[in-house]
Order: sequence, then C-alpha cells, then structure tokens
Amino acid sequence: MHASPTFTRPSTGARLAFVSPQQGEEIRGSPAIVRVELRLDGGKIVPVTSLHLVPNEGHIHLYLDGSLVSMTGLDAQIPASLGQHSLRAEFVAVDHRPFRPRVLATVTFRVGP
Repeated sequence: MHASPTFTRPSTGARLAFVSPQQGEEIRGSPAIVRVELRLDGGKIVPVTSLHLVPNEGHIHLYLDGSLVSMTGLDAQIPASLGQHSLRAEFVAVDHRPFRPRVLATVTFRVGP
C-alpha cells in the first residue's frame, strides 16, 4: 500500500508591515496615486516564480478593497478613488500561494479631494 503524497505549505518566520500609507492617513487626489512602502523582516523578495518552494523567499501580493492590484516587491504606486479604503499586503511563496501561517499586513486610509 502506497501512501498518498502530502503537499504542505512552507512556513516562514517573516513579518510584514506597512511603512506607507500609515493607518488612518488621508491622501489627496481624485484619483490619488498612493505610494505603498512595506517592510519585510525575516524574508526575501525574489523575482522568480517556481514550484521549488523555499521558506522565507517569495513575492508580495497587494489588494485594494479586496481586489488584487499588484504582484510586486516592497514598493508600489496604485491609484485609489475618493473615499475610505483598505489595503492588504501578503508575503506569498514563489508559487504565489500563501505561507502557513499566512504573512499579512493591513492598513486603512482615506482619499480626499
């Protein structure tokens, strides 16, 4: 009898945080170009996509109000319309899937005229 292969997600000790925008910040513009800056401790951004998973190596996925807007490194510029917004960043493995546990950071900001 052969055991079924198990596919476990890699773990990481990395931590992700927003440097910019700051929690509750108001950004002016209609639409505004939001400068996103993230800090990643204990992880490394790599430019390749691979099925060879290495703990602590991956990419950043950036979501504005729940929609994926960027797959990038630690810096991005994204447009945002007037109003309140939620920005979520996730450090994912090189196959674009989450680490276990997930490495997430969230911030809310407002765009005003």
